[in-house]
Amino acid sequence: MTGSRALRTEAVVLRSMRYGEADRILHVYTPHRGRVGAIAKGVRRARSRFGARLEPFFRVQLELHEGRGELLTVTGAQTIDAHARLRSSARALDAASRACDAVGRLFETSEPHPGVFNLLCRQLGLLNERAGEAGAARAGEAGAARAGALAFRLKLLVAAGLAPQLGACANCGEREHLAGFSGAAGGVVCAACEAGSFALETEAHRFMAEALGRALSDVPDAGAQALAQVERAIAATLEHHAHVRLMPAAGRAADRPLIH
Repeated sequence: MTGSRALRTEAVVLRSMRYGEADRILHVYTPHRGRVGAIAKGVRRARSRFGARLEPFFRVQLELHEGRGELLTVTGAQTIDAHARLRSSARALDAASRACDAVGRLFETSEPHPGVFNLLCRQLGLLNERAGEAGAARAGEAGAARAGALAFRLKLLVAAGLAPQLGACANCGEREHLAGFSGAAGGVVCAACEAGSFALETEAHRFMAEALGRALSDVPDAGAQALAQVERAIAATLEHHAHVRLMPAAGRAADRPLIH
């Protein structure tokens, strides 16, 4: 690129890292430019014109200057949604961080994926809503958080063109006796083709099928063992077909939020 130009885009701040004495390097996800790296100069100064608008998980309208380097320069920022309630819950912050990390790792190029951007915005919005609900420590919240994170990741698989085969054996097409899951095959396998697969019980199979068919706000229920199998199926699919490894879908409420 020999020239420079201005760019205006919506974005979600995936990650923010300190740089120098007063700057920050940002990883942001945009609907039409994919993942973008940018530098916000002077943002850490008390009188910065950006204020606190460039924190992780903010949905913002950015004005960027695109020059010859790899990093764009932030020249303006307006908040669309700060997701303020997330800051009140360690579990919600952790879940938001893992959702942003998954998008950043799986969709790390500048290829446009408006659907992924909208999906991430919806997930952050849901986490923000639930963080503001009463009874943050109620029984079953950890399982519900993990189920929501896995439903989100299943939809990311679809967006990445890696939707798992769930209706029939991924090897031979058999629709009965589906006993396992094979990351290499890309889906469930029958008893005759289960060599190299791992067990996927009926509850886990049902969760995956229902989560893919429902809205992100309507996550099916499943027990801990089933969710562990679902997470393993997602991980195996990504490792075999995208060569990507993600952090565990959910951590403990006391885990330190993964903000850099």
